[in-house]
Amino acid sequence: MTKEMNLRELALAILMEVTQNGEFSNKVLNQTLSKYQYLAKQDRAFLSRLTEGTIERMIEMDYIINQYSNVKVNKLKPVIRNILRLGVYQIKYMDQVPASAACNESVKLAMKKGFHNLKGFVNGVLRTISREIENIEYPSKIAQPISYLSVAYSMPEWIIRNWLEEFSFETIEKMLQCSLTERETTIRCNTNKTTIDELRKGLMSQGVLVGDGAYVEEALRISEYDSIQRLYGFTDGLFQVQDESSMMVAHAAGIKKDDLIIDVCAAPGGKSLHVAQLLEGTGNVIACDLTEYKVDLIKQNVERLGYTNVEPRVQDALELDDTLIDKADVVIADLPCSGLGVIGKKNDIKYNITPEKQKDLAQLQRNILHVVQHYVKKGGTLVYSTCTVNREENLSNVEWFVNRYDFELESLREYLPERFVKREGKESTIDKGYINFIPGIYNTDGFFLARLVKK
Repeated sequence: MTKEMNLRELALAILMEVTQNGEFSNKVLNQTLSKYQYLAKQDRAFLSRLTEGTIERMIEMDYIINQYSNVKVNKLKPVIRNILRLGVYQIKYMDQVPASAACNESVKLAMKKGFHNLKGFVNGVLRTISREIENIEYPSKIAQPISYLSVAYSMPEWIIRNWLEEFSFETIEKMLQCSLTERETTIRCNTNKTTIDELRKGLMSQGVLVGDGAYVEEALRISEYDSIQRLYGFTDGLFQVQDESSMMVAHAAGIKKDDLIIDVCAAPGGKSLHVAQLLEGTGNVIACDLTEYKVDLIKQNVERLGYTNVEPRVQDALELDDTLIDKADVVIADLPCSGLGVIGKKNDIKYNITPEKQKDLAQLQRNILHVVQHYVKKGGTLVYSTCTVNREENLSNVEWFVNRYDFELESLREYLPERFVKREGKESTIDKGYINFIPGIYNTDGFFLARLVKK
């Protein structure tokens, strides 16, 4: 790295791309880390923590700045706004960074970006915040519950209001707490190439912390590593990154040898590959997505994991393929959604989604279901899933679907992993054919799935 380019400047560049140009934070961060591969592990960790933390806590950062700035956040120049956000995050959440360093480096960054006339403003705001950081008054949990949740957990108020129509205050707070809690990475062992024990030993030999999955036998949870791509077994296709809630889809489908599976929105291929693994080399998995780019992601994973029974295809899920009508034993419809179940991993989703976009997505899901249900043969299965927790995109769509088409919900109890079924006990929606994985209640991402059988 040149003398002119330091970690905070990189963090500012990432923040500007996300807040001004609408780029996805994980995409920009990964591109930056790839460009500066020579960065030491400690520097990579600092950059990741600073950028991801500032983005996920942005509403709180703005609330704090507004307490001590005579110019409100939305009136500040974008560069100054983001420099202050980065500075406040370091003061509030990065104990290893002295407050004086956070202030000084922020002032230097403002000057370097050409705002010499605002160095006093930046310095004054941040130094005042550093003195008052333990005395900041937040909205009252009792008197202002929505404002409290919004500021304390950096969640837009409209999302909280929507959730309060379905969930209790306590459940919502658990979800939000979970979204801000650092968790291990979940991987699925490719049992066609190795065993859980062999994969565990290989990862541990690199100093990786490895634990069992919470519910799924083929899952491991890992932490204390630098880069997934550099881990034991990645290049050789011994594992795939995939959350356990997502792994439930292949189990819920009730895969049998020689089945024809159609995954209609498959990229980057996690569920298609899991299904192929359960087929043990038999059958065929047609893994479709909208663009060449997305299908290339599927192809890369298919090649890396070594499956021969997966056929990636460019196919618009809204366009009916007459050659596939009544052919599929299983259709997997993991459809585009608001993504609010994975905000712990994709911090900027909560800022980009709007009520209008959410309604459009719910309608898009129905439009896709209208098309892809034609592919399911009589007695076959459609597994509908999303990575969100909103009823409008989940159970409401399932109810709409079974009232319109010749399908019925079927109990998931005999299909899901035994460890998970025991956890559910006797009273569970799995007997009704669906489950809503709520973060903080379940040890997974937020996720919904339903098993629908064609009559």
